[in-house]
This record gives sequence, C-alpha cells and structure tokens, in this order.
Amino acid sequence: MTLSALLAQKPVVILDGAMGTELHAQGVDIGLPLWSANALLRAPHVVRNIHFHMLHAGADIITTNTFRSNERALARAGYGDRWEEWNLRAVELAFEARERYHPARPVLVAGGLAPVEDCYSPDLVPSAAELQEEHARQAAQLAMYGADVLLVETMMSVREADAAAAACAATGKEFAVSFVCDAEGRLLSGETLADAAGTVARHAPAALLVNCVSALHIRRAHAMLREATALPTGAYANTGNPEPGAHEETRRDVDVEGFTVAAEHCVADGARIVGGCCGSTPEHILSLTRTFSPSTLRFQEEEQEAWLEARRSRYNRPALPDAQNFT
Repeated sequence: MTLSALLAQKPVVILDGAMGTELHAQGVDIGLPLWSANALLRAPHVVRNIHFHMLHAGADIITTNTFRSNERALARAGYGDRWEEWNLRAVELAFEARERYHPARPVLVAGGLAPVEDCYSPDLVPSAAELQEEHARQAAQLAMYGADVLLVETMMSVREADAAAAACAATGKEFAVSFVCDAEGRLLSGETLADAAGTVARHAPAALLVNCVSALHIRRAHAMLREATALPTGAYANTGNPEPGAHEETRRDVDVEGFTVAAEHCVADGARIVGGCCGSTPEHILSLTRTFSPSTLRFQEEEQEAWLEARRSRYNRPALPDAQNFT
C-alpha cells in the first residue's frame, strides 16, 4: 500500500513516536555522532521492540531508525564503509516488527532521511553537490531495501529539503517532507514555510509536514504550512524543546493530554497525519490513536480475542480415539 492510498482510507493517519527517546529510556547509548543509530549495532532487539510497541499503540506508519545512519555520520564514527549494511539492518528491524505484529490492517514502513549534518545547525548545511550525492545514495538504498514510503524529516533549510525531495522522487517511491521550525513558524534557516513548501512541491511529494516543534507551538507552524499548500499536511510535535547542545534529554512542556490536545488543534486545522517527535513515547501514540482512530484499537482487540479463541480450541480439542477403533 502507498501513503496516498492510506490517506484515502483514513481521515487521520497515525505516525509513530520518537526512537531516540525510547532508546535512552531503556538504557541504550545514544551518544554522538551516531545518536540513535548506535542501537543498530549495540541493541537491535530494542529497536525492533520499540517499533513493535508503536504498532500496538496504533501507529499506521513506523519509521526506520535511519536518522543518523547516513554515510557522513557513520564515517565520523569509523563505520563509513558499512553504511549500506547499517541502513539495511534498520529497514529489516522495522519489517521484522511488522511481521511479528502481523496486522490485518495496513501498516507502512517509512524509510527516514534526515539532514546530513546537525539538524539544528543550518550554518552546517553542506554544498548543493554534497547534498545531492548523499541524499541520493541513501534514498536509493532505502527504496531498494523495500521501504513502502520515504520520509524526509527535520529539514531546516529550503536548499537541503529540495535536494532530499529530488533524491526521493528519483527513486519512484512515494515520499513526504517534514520541516523543523521555530516558534514563529520559520525554518531554522530563517526561510518561510511558504518558500519551503513551494520549492519541494515541484517534486510531487505525497504530503508535507512539520516536526520537532514543541506541542505548545506546533499549531501555529502547521497552520502556516496548511495555508501554503494544497497537499495533505501533518504534524508531529515534541513534548518540549531539546536543551541547547543536548540530544539525550528533551524538556516536557506538556503531558500526554496536552500533547494530544495540540494534535487535535492541528487536525481541526486540516492535518491528515499526526504523530510524535522528541520526547514522545508509545503512550503518546496510543493517546492519538484513541482520539483519532479508535477503530484500530477495537480491531486489535478483536484480532487478539480471535487468536486466543483459536489457541484455546487447539489445545482443548477432544482426545484422539483409541487405537483399537482403527483395527
């Protein structure tokens, strides 16, 4: 299934929550430069389990743990020659979680592409040639490994968003692009969401989103994006903003209820996709599912009960007739 088909089926599509937050909570090293990608080597089972819990929380889309598995980041950590292997493992873990969940409902695996440098430092955005080459290589790998859709996220400059969108479009896969903004709704580069949306629209994305914005400010950012495009839009907020220079801790400015209310405001303004970014957990995604897609949870309960009933029937079946009856 494609993202467009999923959007045609559901009024609101649920995206998963933060990978790094959960890894840190479970004691996995997320130190720089690899951050969440550390877990692909040190704790792949935890990555798979996080995907699995997001699915049980109702996520319609789970995102591969590839936010920091690009060639540039891995080279800094001494693994540059293994970046294809790391990306393949990330996709495999998402598919393994989906297979274990075994849903009869549609679930998409999104291949995630992030800024090739620090996602909060627009001054570090590389040259156009570097952006084109590096995003093209990772997009092609994620598409080849079977991701259902590509998700370009946390884009802080128009230039990089444009290069990443072009790379995704070249694969033939559907893709979405998400921008990170300040509280006033401007990209961290200072450019407007209208400029960003207009630039990437020429590559025909399936949707445009905003992410990594505090739930306190996400409605303003999404409203500006909604006004700038006719494409489906979405928002996946932080529970707060990371402290300057920090990557392991995110301040929680809102609780689960406040987080959900922020998503409700975005949906009221036209958002078709909602989920969670920094600080969010399966609990946050479950709250979104209860609010926007309760049928998903009812369906899960019915499937689980059917499975239990089949198991009870299997192990409580009558004993086989005595052998003498077959003589």
